[in-house]
Amino acid sequence: MSDDPMIDPFAEAGPQWMAGRTALVTGGGQSTAFPGVGYAFCRVLARHGARIAVLDRDLEAAERTVKMIVDEGGEAIPVIADVTSDRSCADAVAEVVDRFGTLDTLVNSVAAGGRNGIFDVTPDEYDQLMTINLKSAWQVTRHSVPVMPRGSSILNISSVGVSRRGPALVYCIAKAGMENMTEGAATTLGPQGIRVNCIQVGAIWGAFAARGSMPDSMRETRRLGTSLKTEGTSWDIAHAGLFLLSDRARWVSGQIVAVDGGPPHRYDLEPVTSVPMGE
Repeated sequence: MSDDPMIDPFAEAGPQWMAGRTALVTGGGQSTAFPGVGYAFCRVLARHGARIAVLDRDLEAAERTVKMIVDEGGEAIPVIADVTSDRSCADAVAEVVDRFGTLDTLVNSVAAGGRNGIFDVTPDEYDQLMTINLKSAWQVTRHSVPVMPRGSSILNISSVGVSRRGPALVYCIAKAGMENMTEGAATTLGPQGIRVNCIQVGAIWGAFAARGSMPDSMRETRRLGTSLKTEGTSWDIAHAGLFLLSDRARWVSGQIVAVDGGPPHRYDLEPVTSVPMGE
């Protein structure tokens, strides 16, 4: 890149923002009629030139995503792992490095919801939800960091449910921890040249919401709870994340970015708490 401050360093970067990069996307398999956030990230990053490691515990779901990428001329492999297991996370990272020779991009998008309040779950249920929604991302990240070169980027997926008023859900508590981990990891890893950011997912309609059999009335309430009065999708999240993961965001780290259709007017605020808001 030129040292001339008047020259845009990305003017000649080309149309593919992730060319030459290798991305590990957790929860990247596709198993429903609606796109999940992880699946959308796999497809978008692949179209922008990244080699994709599709991590999922479901082999068929991972292979479905891989096939779609390969059919479009991209490069991808399935990585089968249980992100609740630290050993499995370590093996997954090792497999990516063994197959691709490097790892410089990580998207932590695994999540599981729950409608029971924080005092209605059992201790085992609480631990399970915290592990899936928070500890899993910490485990994958801690094994990825030692192999990531300078210029690498990590993106965590949170939810606007963190800031919604209403009865608490374990899911939202875990996502609040995810945001705190993002800020702390960005400070910790900054000297190594590794950026860490987070997207707060709004009330999108995708695989995560569809699994909850949400009634049309609630979908409409969620839609009207945005400034734009529109319903987002997993693709909106992936394209916002594309910028944060790419070199174009080289001076952005430790940020929690809401992708939620815009905040509602204060007189429109009605908390939606019966299902998680994100992914």
